[in-house]
Amino acid sequence: MPHTASRYLAEGPRVGIRHFTYADGAEFSARARESKDLHHPWLFPPDTASAYTAYAGRLIEDPTKAGFLVCEKDDGAIAGFININNIVEGGFQCGALGYGAFAHAAGRGLMREGLRLVVAHAFGPMRLHRLEINVQPDNTASIALARSCGFRLEGFSPNMLFIDGAWRDHERWALTVEMTG
Repeated sequence: MPHTASRYLAEGPRVGIRHFTYADGAEFSARARESKDLHHPWLFPPDTASAYTAYAGRLIEDPTKAGFLVCEKDDGAIAGFININNIVEGGFQCGALGYGAFAHAAGRGLMREGLRLVVAHAFGPMRLHRLEINVQPDNTASIALARSCGFRLEGFSPNMLFIDGAWRDHERWALTVEMTG
């Protein structure tokens, strides 16, 4: 049987991860609109075509960012997204993760599978050494995801990020290559 290249960078049993494309705008923004109640007050993914184009453009064009869509393998539906921001190379080899599930996929373990694939990709082909996740302390679902993928709590940062009209406290979670072996 001839080998056909997968459309995914990495695959698990139920999901694959791939980079953002401009063509994903309609589905991504529709899923973001459907998921407003799930995301508020933690995150605000782009929910219009123009906002998506600007957002995806930063992830596609900026070498200090890498964006991944978590897609269900059975139908290709976008289940969520995981971005690596603030990628620093050299002696640091680190990036900061941000992520969100869409409402139709929440609570099904798809993001856990996707995050594990992104971590493996970051520590493998991307050659990063450390990944960090900054989470608001009351965002229990996000903390549970970080913990389930092996991230450890490293500290607390008061008034770290300006979100939803105010400076918000965050817990710092991290994972290094050595922790995955």
